[in-house]
Amino acid sequence: MQSSNPAFRGQTFRQRAGGYGYGGGVLPRSSARVARAMTIDDVVVRSFFTLGTLVVAAALAWAFVPTASARPVLTIAVIAEIGIWAFITFGRKANAPLVLAFAAVYGVAVGIISHAYNDVYNGVVFQAVVGTALAFGATLAVYALRIVRVTPKFVRFVVAAGLGLVGLMLVNLLVSAFGSPEGIGIRDASSPLAYVFSVAAILVGCFFLLLDFDAVEQGVRQGVPENFAWYCAFGLTLSLVWIYLEILRLLSYFSGRD
Repeated sequence: MQSSNPAFRGQTFRQRAGGYGYGGGVLPRSSARVARAMTIDDVVVRSFFTLGTLVVAAALAWAFVPTASARPVLTIAVIAEIGIWAFITFGRKANAPLVLAFAAVYGVAVGIISHAYNDVYNGVVFQAVVGTALAFGATLAVYALRIVRVTPKFVRFVVAAGLGLVGLMLVNLLVSAFGSPEGIGIRDASSPLAYVFSVAAILVGCFFLLLDFDAVEQGVRQGVPENFAWYCAFGLTLSLVWIYLEILRLLSYFSGRD
């Protein structure tokens, strides 16, 4: 059966996963045919390890990175995170060392950011974690009940929306650096536009979760090699942390400073 996701069309999902580098290295076609097929359990276990690594790294960064060193450590973590993300995404290589390394450096960044928010808005991190869990559960229910179907048109919309949001954030960063400190208003708590932007970003993060769920389902259905589960874990982690950070920011708009 052909996937509704256009990334999997043209050749079967099994061929793309097994013959073009998914799962940590280019596998010969014959190897892809004999590899054990991915299961839901594979995705759950690898996602658990990935998110667990991220949470542990975040907790360590929260506890041991002093405030004076937070900015340079955060900068290094973000640069490393972007580099590993690009290698996995564009190199189509997702294996345990790469994905867990990404989770570790991403966790350092998330821990430093979370600590900074919690210092100013006490308790907001716990609220954001609960909100992320609720968003995950609601999105999973929407997908399981087929309330929203992942069609090629939907995939194009989500990708375009994600690129649009990232583009606006880059423009806002440039304007705030070289022009108005408030940028274009999408991150200014005093502007209604900031609230709208954060809500839109959270929704787009949930839409990406729908794409992740569809990738897992299609991969299991078409019998892709088990190592593709690392790629699924990588995608789920990206979507969940995106949602968490946007919920964290949105809640901060409503929280009073300590």
